[in-house]
Amino acid sequence: MRWIDRLERRFGRWSIPNLMNLVIIGQVVVWFITMFINYHIYDLLTLTRDGLTHLQLWRAVTFIFVPTLTTRILYLVLEEYFYWWVGTALERAWGDFRFMVYWIAGMAGAILSCLITGYGSTSGLFLSLFFAYAWMWPDQQILLFFLIPLKIKWLGWAAAVFWAIQFIFGSLSVKLSLVFGLAGFLLFFGPELWRWCRDTVVSYKRRRDWNNRWK
Repeated sequence: MRWIDRLERRFGRWSIPNLMNLVIIGQVVVWFITMFINYHIYDLLTLTRDGLTHLQLWRAVTFIFVPTLTTRILYLVLEEYFYWWVGTALERAWGDFRFMVYWIAGMAGAILSCLITGYGSTSGLFLSLFFAYAWMWPDQQILLFFLIPLKIKWLGWAAAVFWAIQFIFGSLSVKLSLVFGLAGFLLFFGPELWRWCRDTVVSYKRRRDWNNRWK
């Protein structure tokens, strides 16, 4: 990706180190404040068009620190650990600057969907992190539920199905958030994804034609 090489040479000094750590710490802090100190902090940090038009511009940044509101501590811990595991792996592989560009692209997509529909979230952004991880390391094996060995690519396909279900049955706000949240993934892997889809279709047609020849 020559374009990002040029960007890194010019703006690399502005990269944010340990960005994923900052996001996770911010989400944990916001969850604690929301649950035990002041619930209204949650409403002040979410991404809404009404808030932006009233010059509450901090929402364009603070929405990434809005966690899933749950009273189940184990669920929160597992979710945040999963985000941290995927995000820091990408950060180590790409470096601070490229990971920051990927993250900012997803943020920009969420903000764009917010301006169109009135509300934006990080649902598509966080999902795009896992898509990137599964694309880069499809054959890595993990223990699902700490017991079942499973390759990342199968979890990636499951996540893609989950994404499609949310897109089909979700509201317009959810649909746009999911699509625009993938801005970073499409920016980084769009050409590869297109070639993979094209080659898959061509291979399928060749196998079909070959099988038809011998019927």
